[in-house]
Amino acid sequence: MTHDDLLDRARINDHVLGYATGIDRHDWELYRSIFTDQLTVDFSSWSGEPAATMSADDWVAGVRATLEPFDATQHVLTNFIIDIDGSEARCTCYMAAHHHLVTGELREMHSIGGYYVHQLRRNGDGWLIHHTQLNVTWEMGDRALFELAAVRANSAT
Repeated sequence: MTHDDLLDRARINDHVLGYATGIDRHDWELYRSIFTDQLTVDFSSWSGEPAATMSADDWVAGVRATLEPFDATQHVLTNFIIDIDGSEARCTCYMAAHHHLVTGELREMHSIGGYYVHQLRRNGDGWLIHHTQLNVTWEMGDRALFELAAVRANSAT
């Protein structure tokens, strides 16, 4: 492994961590910065919907609308496996996503776990995600919290 390979691996690792950091800190500019202008998103293991190609702006807006109404989220990414082939790379990493919602005296949580497969393209000295796939292997809690969060968002507008 060369010095440049190690630098690329570190850049990809840091870049993919921006996925979780951007969401949890509601730093939507950071979150947007990790994607190419068009990307393919495959969350079929979670949503049952087929993969879709869309603008990164639309993707970020949808994630923001879905997750910002929660009182807190925590997305944890670990166990990075990075394969680089010229200007293309694949990063597979374990994930756990926790979504917290407080309604009155009730503190509820929904969590999922599994792994992401991110496909990236070189962009100057850095990398951008052009395809992301979520593979859910476990789930805890009530998915209805997402509906409650959406109601909260709609009542705030």
